[in-house]
Amino acid sequence: MNNKTTNIVIDARWIFKEISGIGNYTRQLIKHLAQIDFVNNYVILFNDLDILQRTVMETEFDKNPNFRSCLFPYGVFSPINQILLPYHLKNINCGIYHSTNYMMPLLAFPLTKKKRRQHCIVTIHDVIPLLFPKAAPKSRKARLFPIYCFLMRQIARRTDLIITDSDASRADIIRTLSISPSESSKVRTVYCGVSPSFSSREKKLPQFSASNHARLLYVGRMDPYKNVVGLIKIFHKACQICNFPLELTIAGSVDPRYPEAPALVKKLGLDHLIKWTGYLADDQLTQIYQESDLLVHPSRYEGFGLQIVEAMASGLPVVCSNTSSLPEVAEDAAVLLSPDDEDGFALNIKNILSNSAKWEEMRRKGIQRAKLFSWNKTAEIMKNIYTELLEQNSIS
Repeated sequence: MNNKTTNIVIDARWIFKEISGIGNYTRQLIKHLAQIDFVNNYVILFNDLDILQRTVMETEFDKNPNFRSCLFPYGVFSPINQILLPYHLKNINCGIYHSTNYMMPLLAFPLTKKKRRQHCIVTIHDVIPLLFPKAAPKSRKARLFPIYCFLMRQIARRTDLIITDSDASRADIIRTLSISPSESSKVRTVYCGVSPSFSSREKKLPQFSASNHARLLYVGRMDPYKNVVGLIKIFHKACQICNFPLELTIAGSVDPRYPEAPALVKKLGLDHLIKWTGYLADDQLTQIYQESDLLVHPSRYEGFGLQIVEAMASGLPVVCSNTSSLPEVAEDAAVLLSPDDEDGFALNIKNILSNSAKWEEMRRKGIQRAKLFSWNKTAEIMKNIYTELLEQNSIS
């Protein structure tokens, strides 16, 4: 295959109006590939003109002559997408199709690889619905669980490579999707990066008083596996044992499907101490990390835990769960606890915010740890993977 005449198609239809973790992953991958790859040719696939134009502005991929965009008028979950996208990929001379989340056009990639016209890469960030079927009971994946299970197993059989964000996720993917030892090399770990906008400023632990609360931060979704109910209980216990006042900011879109955490806040009388920000744009999220004193993240499962690295890069100490990928990502730069150890979380909140030397040590370790994760490195690894597949010359 001649990599000058074929295209690497990156499916950017996972970038929505409100940028999610997957949308950010897609956006950062496109941005940094456009900065380093002037050999391979890329087509960036969208289904919304406004998002296309915004992504061009945010990533400037149009400045690389090897990159162009393409509008395809169907979303990733549309049945028509499954029927028509294979023909569209053929028409735009696709050599590699990369879906930055689990969905793929099955008809474009027959189980018999000799019949294929192009390679497929799928990024699977996690397999939470397979690990914890009741973890997000009102999500699309839970409501359509049999279809999701079928799709995931088909994807595992049909794709050439699965990219995931951590070794913990890799092990879970291999196990839950029954990938044989002989096929396990097709599942590769490529760590996410952290944007330079999340940079540390010179900061010391402030003196807390009645007019200057210690500011705790949570960043993420409201799904039950994120353990936001546990976070509220931790915060309540921390308020009882700390000899200084606390406030908690919960950054992320409120999800009406899961009212349990807001209901608990009201029951415990914590409304005046907890702020729900709703969706935050990039600059707002950067600012809220800078304004906080400690990130608290008792999630039960993370495929990577981007908020952990963003907090560390911002110079914010972290107390988080010791489950899934979080120990792998944080190592000794965070305090790691069982997500069910509410007393332990509360006590560490008190100890860190009461001890400026401890707080500064964690801040320093976090900044150094975050330097290991960059989107440039992610893009460089992905560029090499694309090139490797293009050079196989295995497609007729």
